[in-house]
Parts: sequence; C-alpha cells; structure tokens
Amino acid sequence: MPVRVQTEDFDISAEILALRAGRSDVGAVASFIGVMRDFNEGSGVTELTLEHYPGMTEKSLQQIVDEAHGRWRLQDALVVHRVGCMRPADQIVLVVALSAHREEALAACAFIMDFLKTRAPFWKKERTPEGERWVESRASDDAAAGRWLPGDPR
Repeated sequence: MPVRVQTEDFDISAEILALRAGRSDVGAVASFIGVMRDFNEGSGVTELTLEHYPGMTEKSLQQIVDEAHGRWRLQDALVVHRVGCMRPADQIVLVVALSAHREEALAACAFIMDFLKTRAPFWKKERTPEGERWVESRASDDAAAGRWLPGDPR
C-alpha cells in the first residue's frame, strides 16, 4: 500500500494502472483527486505552499492507510500528496482504494481522505492579494473525520 510525498505532479491514469497491474481480484477502484482552487475563506488565492515533516508525514499517511486496510477488505490503496508551491488548478493529492466491491472502496477512500485532512502533518500557506496567511484547521474537517470514530451518531 504505497504512500508518497513529492514535489512533482502525478499522472492519475498511470498511478491507477500501476496499482491495478496484474490484478484480477479488483472489482472496484475508488479515487479522490484534490485540486488547488483559486479562492478560500472569501478571497482569491494565487499560490499555495504546502510544508511537511519528512519521515513523520509519510509515517502518518501509512498509519491512516493501514487503518483503512484493517476496516475494509482492500486489495490495495495509494496516497500521493504533493508539497511545495502550487497554483490554482494544480493537483495536490491522490487517494485510490482497490477492493472487490464498490462499498468498501468508496468508504476506504473517504476515510483515508478525511483522516489525511485531520491527522497528517501538513501546513498550508496561501498567497492572496492581501498577503500571505497560514490556513487553520477547519471544524468541518474534524466533523468529517468524526463520523468514523466509535460513538459518532452519523
């Protein structure tokens, strides 16, 4: 279950084909592609810089993928997350989950993305016409991750 943090862009089709290569036990491929948008919090954004702790970030992402694998019957999963400077329309993150059935692939993909947003050590700085600002964590991301925790009524 590969996890990569990199500065270079990724090719979605090539990544999915490589993950599926030689497999005949896969009946479902679920994916999420996060893309930089040109606005946030009511203002334009011209650039996004993503920072991370090398080693720690990959370990955190691997733990999230391993937890997904423990919850659902996955044949494989992949996370590719970019760091560095990005511009609007650039790809930021790719999450792919393979399983025999769609329900498991879709749930695992959503779980990985929800926990990536709340548990992985990334820091975002946006450049706007008003200057630079660090992006704070959002309650909506915490709520999304909370749905996977025991005792959550959703």
